[in-house]
Amino acid sequence: MKKITISLVILMFVSGTINAQSKFKSRQDSIAYEASLLEVWSPVPKPVMPGKFISEPPSDAIILFNGKDLNAFHGRNGKKIGWILNDDGSLTDVKGAGDIVTNESFGDCQLHVEFKTPSEVKGAGQSRGNSGVFLMELYEIQILDSYENPTYVNGQAAAVYKQHIPLVNASRPPGNWQAYDIIFTAPKFKEDGNLLSPARVTVLHNGVLVQNNVTLTGPTDWVIKPVYKKHAEKLPLFFQDHGDDGNPISLRNIWIRPL
Repeated sequence: MKKITISLVILMFVSGTINAQSKFKSRQDSIAYEASLLEVWSPVPKPVMPGKFISEPPSDAIILFNGKDLNAFHGRNGKKIGWILNDDGSLTDVKGAGDIVTNESFGDCQLHVEFKTPSEVKGAGQSRGNSGVFLMELYEIQILDSYENPTYVNGQAAAVYKQHIPLVNASRPPGNWQAYDIIFTAPKFKEDGNLLSPARVTVLHNGVLVQNNVTLTGPTDWVIKPVYKKHAEKLPLFFQDHGDDGNPISLRNIWIRPL
């Protein structure tokens, strides 16, 4: 009885294979059909026109700063923006001017920003061209003059501040324009406030991968250990006025793509 059952199974399998192949003129046609079963034709991704160069915003980007005005920003706590608009289309911090905060809120995003630390080097460590990109006002990617400037490595340029050391130091010499391209995934929270999924970030510094989809353990801070607390799905981002004397950073060409 067992031998008969096995024989029937084999016969059914062979018969099915022959019938399937009989639908096609050749084995190649059969393979092509099988391959087509794995094809997905919708939804079709919307077309986006990329910039001429990688630094130029694509057609679906929101321009935060194009060198002409600061209409996309406001000062913290109602303070008037004290950063200086330069003739070359850049923006320079002034000691004590305060952070500049976006009017619009963002969650998951792709952010491009170009920055320059002063060509005249003053001070050392954290006092040289210090600023930061604060995603959702809570998660900082450090801006710093880290060219031949030793400091704690989880606080150097392109560090996820006090959490992740960059894979390499891709800093250019002081006075040269540099760029961050940041892909950020916002944290998600349950209804009861518990964490559902943590924030993640990828950072390219001057085109070099320095943070590879790293997981944040909570908001970044100078002294407080990170702990997640439920917050809105979207929040503004800001650029930090660190308050250093004689080491102001400059920014230009800031754009963002909500994801």
